Amino acid sequence: MRHTISVLVENKFGVLTRIAGMFSGRGFNIDTLNVGPTLDPSTSRMTIVVRGDDTVLDQVVKQLNKLVDVIDIQDFREGEYVDRELVLLRVNVDSKTRAEVMQICDIFRAKIIDVQPKNVSIEVTGNESKIDKFLFLMRPFGIADLTRTGRVALARKE
Repeated sequence: MRHTISVLVENKFGVLTRIAGMFSGRGFNIDTLNVGPTLDPSTSRMTIVVRGDDTVLDQVVKQLNKLVDVIDIQDFREGEYVDRELVLLRVNVDSKTRAEVMQICDIFRAKIIDVQPKNVSIEVTGNESKIDKFLFLMRPFGIADLTRTGRVALARKE
């Protein structure tokens, strides 16, 4: 089972190292990790996706709470948050396949951000399911390169 955790931390030197060290020291694997600033320049938000059952999740949260630089932890449950991921990929094309790749991009609201004679670079955002479906459709053309941001999430508030 995959869990999404949002961790508000002090924006200080070494915080990421301490958090990553806690995970590796306890044998927890990080599926994805995304770190960015918040509205307050003294804090950053980490969105961490971990695999494991509820026991693993409880242990991760308890260990994170022990770290000095951690301000707040939110365990996002299904339906309590919105999430997105950004993927940049380069797909091989020729004169015969370029139009089909462009059509699939339109369907998925992906943006072609660079065009070369033998490939196109594409930006696509969405939830994990949308991204996986898009990549599945791009594979037959030949994905030359790919990079993913990992999940970023925001709590739903009334």
